[in-house]
Amino acid sequence: MTAEFAVVLPAVVVVLALGMGALQLGALQVRVADAAADAARLLGRGEAEAAAARVADVQVGAGAESWNTGHLVCVTVRARPLIALLDEHVELSASGCALDDRAPAPGDAAS
Repeated sequence: MTAEFAVVLPAVVVVLALGMGALQLGALQVRVADAAADAARLLGRGEAEAAAARVADVQVGAGAESWNTGHLVCVTVRARPLIALLDEHVELSASGCALDDRAPAPGDAAS
């Protein structure tokens, strides 16, 4: 093994590790955004248990909060990556809103 190879090899390993970590963060962000949209649609249909299960499928420790704004139900999903050096410093989140099917339509009069 040459000296140049011995010097370059750790740098290559670090670059590969950073690239893999970035890919993992990107994939987690996509899963969080997808879960937020799905959970909002499920809550809009009144399926709270299915919405909670969908958020739990994202990753261990993922959490969600929901709120209603007029005829919309919105959900924010948060998750921390399972990467050793980033788990305390990085939190990924995404929000999604959907029509609340349980709410009366804007033109309907209460009887």
